[in-house]
Amino acid sequence: MGMKSASEDELQQEQEQEEAQQDQQQQEQHFHVLAVDDSVLDRKLLERLLRVSSYQVTCVDSGDKALEYLGLLGNLDNASTASSSSSSSSSSSSQSTQHEGMKVNLIMTDYCMPGMSGYDLLKRVKGSSWKDVPVVVMSSENIPSRISMCLEGGAEEFLLKPLQLSDMEKLQPHLLKSLDQSCEGMDNSGSTATATAKNSSSNNISKRKAISPEPPSERRPKMKGLAVV
Repeated sequence: MGMKSASEDELQQEQEQEEAQQDQQQQEQHFHVLAVDDSVLDRKLLERLLRVSSYQVTCVDSGDKALEYLGLLGNLDNASTASSSSSSSSSSSSQSTQHEGMKVNLIMTDYCMPGMSGYDLLKRVKGSSWKDVPVVVMSSENIPSRISMCLEGGAEEFLLKPLQLSDMEKLQPHLLKSLDQSCEGMDNSGSTATATAKNSSSNNISKRKAISPEPPSERRPKMKGLAVV
């Protein structure tokens, strides 16, 4: 009896470990990484390493294209041109909403790029609505002052090129952190919206009773829909 119970416990532990590994792999497949690098070879290598690690990858070759993907480039253009028409501003806001619907769990960017550097991209991201998304900076040059500047600017990691598969293991804690933050944000926004709706409905009912017995005109609250791509 003792031998059987021991073997059953071992089998149960193995099954639990396998289930935990499967859950982890499924979770990793839902992680979306935005990779930014002007070098085709480095971009292909990074994409291959991330896909081998079961991550979803979107690659762009410049900081401007990264901001465009995140829906931030249009906001910057609108801020510089204050005399834009209402129709153009509404279309740009809808594009921004569409991009914000695309979930990005991690941004990996090269430091040395023509035009916008990786540090400039880092500062733009941290000063936007994507500030909670972890940013990892990469460089082939091991310059301590550059590394400390990026880390102080909000980067989670500074990786040296050429990247290796072992570097991908360093990303997982930051990805899990971003996933937890997004879940907490969704829960908080959902509870806040529910509480607001309840308060507004109760206030409307009390006002209707207090003002007059006549049936008031029905008004539907205007809600902005998020267009998910």
